[in-house]
Amino acid sequence: MSGARPGGKLHVAAGSTAPGPYLADIGPGRAGMPYEDWRHTALRVLGLRPGGSHHLATGDHEWIVLPLAGACSVLVDGRIIELRGREGVFAGVSDFGYLPRDAHAQIASGAGGRFALAGAKCERRLPARRGPAPEVPVERRGSGTTAREVRNFAAADAFECDRLIAVEVVTPGGNWSSYPPHKHDEEVAGQETVLEEIYYYEIEDGGVGYQRISPSRPGGADLLTEVRTGDTVLVPDGWHGPSIAPPDKDMYYLNVMAGPGPDRAWQIRFHPDHPDGYR
Repeated sequence: MSGARPGGKLHVAAGSTAPGPYLADIGPGRAGMPYEDWRHTALRVLGLRPGGSHHLATGDHEWIVLPLAGACSVLVDGRIIELRGREGVFAGVSDFGYLPRDAHAQIASGAGGRFALAGAKCERRLPARRGPAPEVPVERRGSGTTAREVRNFAAADAFECDRLIAVEVVTPGGNWSSYPPHKHDEEVAGQETVLEEIYYYEIEDGGVGYQRISPSRPGGADLLTEVRTGDTVLVPDGWHGPSIAPPDKDMYYLNVMAGPGPDRAWQIRFHPDHPDGYR
């Protein structure tokens, strides 16, 4: 589409914004951030060697520590949150830890691993706490070749945060997810909320998936790209979907969302070509 926002600023390849211990570092004002108008959400992927630790100053963000592979302990506000984690993202749900704004946290791992830090700018300071894996709601969404698993660990109605919304999606090989295309870039009471969104991808055994974003307004986001393990995609606006898994390999993504609206809510509108929504 002529005049559309360049897709190169929306697809962030693995390692291209990775200073220090981070394998990915996305957020407002971060060094190397390719899209300068990002305001509300953040994602860091922390890699720790066996016996390693990392200090995190939460600043004006609330954060969730989500093990992608491995276990860790988090010291924050004078308490220790033990996270058993998991072998990898395709092994099932994980427990997680919530970190409030204006705090200092120490993340340590005896055996090492990879840990997602999903964040959002916020106003309220909520208590640090652990989210147990058995309490994570798991939803089977879609059917046939659009079937996928949604792990609603920090969905708006599943876990209390001030602004942050975060879920995981596992799409079987050959299936489509984030489908039908939908958007959340306008405030329409009872119908739609404005939410920035980050997709963080992992593909089984080094495969390649695809993501599409199409404009919902003149000059809006426009992207069709290959995604690999460690890649992130920014969705500032637009119809997003599908995300397509390779034929023989499962695809995982972590969604991180937040916005400026008055309510912490995930309200979306489906593309007019798909008025019935999920099937």
